[in-house]
Amino acid sequence: MNDYSKQHKKAWEFDAYNFWLEHSGTPEERAKQDAENPKAMLRRYAAYFDRFEGVKIANICGSCGKKAIPLALLGADVTIFDISEANKRYALETAQAAKVQIGFEVCDILEMDQSKYERYFDVVFMEGGILHYFHDIDEFMKIMYAILKPGGKMICSDFHPFTKIMDALKLGTPTMNYFSTDVFEGEMAHARFYAEEIRRQIPKCSYRKYTISEIINAIIRQGFTLKRFDEHPAWDNESLPGEFTAIAIK
Repeated sequence: MNDYSKQHKKAWEFDAYNFWLEHSGTPEERAKQDAENPKAMLRRYAAYFDRFEGVKIANICGSCGKKAIPLALLGADVTIFDISEANKRYALETAQAAKVQIGFEVCDILEMDQSKYERYFDVVFMEGGILHYFHDIDEFMKIMYAILKPGGKMICSDFHPFTKIMDALKLGTPTMNYFSTDVFEGEMAHARFYAEEIRRQIPKCSYRKYTISEIINAIIRQGFTLKRFDEHPAWDNESLPGEFTAIAIK
């Protein structure tokens, strides 16, 4: 595991299980919510799946299972890849409460067992802002391509690169030159929810933010056929771009 991945692991295991209990409810409470309307829990992403039943899905940086468990409830065969043991604990307890099974590989995505998962998945799916955790987007996309079956689909939803120059999602992240290629240290996503004295103790993450062209060209360079690129408004301001979704086929 490289140094910045070790840094991310420390950040994402800091009080993570308790964080999910406080913000998502107990595993039993979360499972009940997921089971009531799994498609609604997937939000806009549900429309990007052709079907769910029997589909093998890699949920990249799937965190506490907030999307994996609804997918499993819809009949998909889901494996989460995530760096946090604490996330795994909450996800598996919630899956058990929801009476579904999911796989969970605790690993650095860039060091996953490609021999085990080569050409294995029908879909690779990611959302919620993960690309900035990887300093080499070509290496990341190469792995996504490798673990997909021929004809498989990548659903890549992430924070819009516009957020490099304006904090449109109000995450408290620093802004910069849009074309900057700098790697920088910043707070992990949940830090802003903690009291200041605890917030200062949370390990930082090491980020690299990308432009639209860097993301699109990395997808194309690895051999994907880009089929669709949607832009979505910021959560609290529909006049600003906040997220995007890229759909690509192997």
